[in-house]
Amino acid sequence: MNTVANTECRRNVKLMGSDFEFTVLQDEEDGYKIVDEAIQEVKRIENLLTEFTETSQTSLINRNAGIKAVVVDDEVYALIRRCKEIALLTQGAFDITAAGLRKLYNFKRGNADMPNTDQLKAALARIGSEKILLKDGKQVYLSQPGMHIGFGGIGKGYAADAVKKILLQRGVKSAVINASGDLAAFGLRADGSLWKVGIADPRDPARIMAWIPVQNASVATSGDYEQYFERNGIRYGHTIDPKTGYPVTGIKSVTIVSASAELSDAIATAVTIMGVEVGLHFIEQLPGVHGLIINDHNKIFTSQHLRLNMNTLP
Repeated sequence: MNTVANTECRRNVKLMGSDFEFTVLQDEEDGYKIVDEAIQEVKRIENLLTEFTETSQTSLINRNAGIKAVVVDDEVYALIRRCKEIALLTQGAFDITAAGLRKLYNFKRGNADMPNTDQLKAALARIGSEKILLKDGKQVYLSQPGMHIGFGGIGKGYAADAVKKILLQRGVKSAVINASGDLAAFGLRADGSLWKVGIADPRDPARIMAWIPVQNASVATSGDYEQYFERNGIRYGHTIDPKTGYPVTGIKSVTIVSASAELSDAIATAVTIMGVEVGLHFIEQLPGVHGLIINDHNKIFTSQHLRLNMNTLP
């Protein structure tokens, strides 16, 4: 019989440009040591995948676009391979080369300027996961000069899955790794209840309007609550459609539940681009995947088997 009382050991840290919260159900002496290991793992992954430091493997790949192939670590090679597979699965709605379109816009400052036709045409010529060539010897080659990849649509989910693997190896029975809404959860809370994931009210993002109970599952949310602009009465979110080069419209938020935080993260991005009707149909075709979509009129749509507990809205 275990005589050590388990505590929800919790720590908040800024990582990968986002707020991470680690919660591990463990005795305090071991729990916070394990949380520290989790933080170090995310820092390691961030150093591999970030676009914003010259020393990362992603930056090295981008600098050599159209010049030469770059040898990368096994896990980076495998992640890029999976990204290419998800691009095929989503018919290009998820695409890590779409990172090259971000420089056309300035969402953080609400800049409503649109690129002109020539800018858009030049940028789209460098978009497409099929232009990422994977070669023997763990070599990655971006075949078009000026191409740019980024893991913003999958990186936090990948990190959450990696931390979950470490926690399970360390014998942790219950934990949540929450990367600003992209999370992996397993086990039960200290009081025996399920972990709960809150869904933000699009009219007031600080307010939780619904809960999804989570047990041994992963959840990711793609939303434009903070980064968007409005032009001619149309709200444009920060997610950019790789096919058109324009920011998405019509959707404020997508939440995906699946067994993998990486998959949930990528599918949330893809469904945001697909739109409500196509996105819901796509979710229903994926075994073990469930979703919730909020459109720009704050109407909620859910896949058939999603467990959703609604709070009473005023």
